[in-house]
Amino acid sequence: MTTEEIPHCSAKGCRQVATWVLAWNNPKLHTPERRKTWLACAEHKDSLAQFLDLRGFLKETVPFADWVQPPGSERAP
Repeated sequence: MTTEEIPHCSAKGCRQVATWVLAWNNPKLHTPERRKTWLACAEHKDSLAQFLDLRGFLKETVPFADWVQPPGSERAP
C-alpha cells in the first residue's frame, strides 16, 4: 500500500490513519439505499458521528477493517 492508498481521517486538517467508516446519506439528496462515507481516526470518530447523527444522516459506524462498500457508495471528499 502506497502512502496515497492509506486511508486518512475525514476531519478537517487531520492526517491520522482512519480506523472507522461512518456511512451516511442525506435523505433530501440521496436514495435510501445510497451510502456516502467519511473515514475517521479514533480521536475524531465520535465528533464526526455526532455531526452526522444530529442531522439524521448517520446510518452506521463500522471498523475500517470490516467495511464492505455497497454498490453505489462513495467516499465524500
